Amino acid sequence: MPIMDLTDLPAALPRLGAVVGLDLGEKTIGVAVSDISRTVASPLVLIRKGKFNQDAEHLFQLMAEREALAIIIGLPVNMDGTEGPRCQSSRAFGRNLLRLRDLPIVFWDERMSSMAVNRMLVNEADMTRARRGEVVDKTAAAWILQGALERLRNLADAPAPPSEA
Repeated sequence: MPIMDLTDLPAALPRLGAVVGLDLGEKTIGVAVSDISRTVASPLVLIRKGKFNQDAEHLFQLMAEREALAIIIGLPVNMDGTEGPRCQSSRAFGRNLLRLRDLPIVFWDERMSSMAVNRMLVNEADMTRARRGEVVDKTAAAWILQGALERLRNLADAPAPPSEA
């Protein structure tokens, strides 16, 4: 299955089933998971990066435990909309996952997700810098996944275009 656009994801999946969201950092992979109705994203775990195949197997194991059907990967697009080296790395990660498993993968613009999560953890949770470091990536993964889920819900709620008679 090729990497797809978010708008094509519903047609590739059964009506119910969890989806995993990823925030790819330099040293860690933040993982979040949705409920089966794909309404709410929750932070799940932080994977400390090692060898790609081991990281992928850990991710696939988490997906199997939660019966997750697809992956949404945060794409760190620059503020001006261009894609830099971090985007290339995220896209390569997705392509490499596809070499190991045939499953739907979508990229989702994650601009400002880590900054927003950091702000939330400082202002609302009054969390120390050390503790934030432990939770920011998996919380950013939930932020990314929640944004994609909301976009999917908005697409589903949009009126169908008028048919030509």
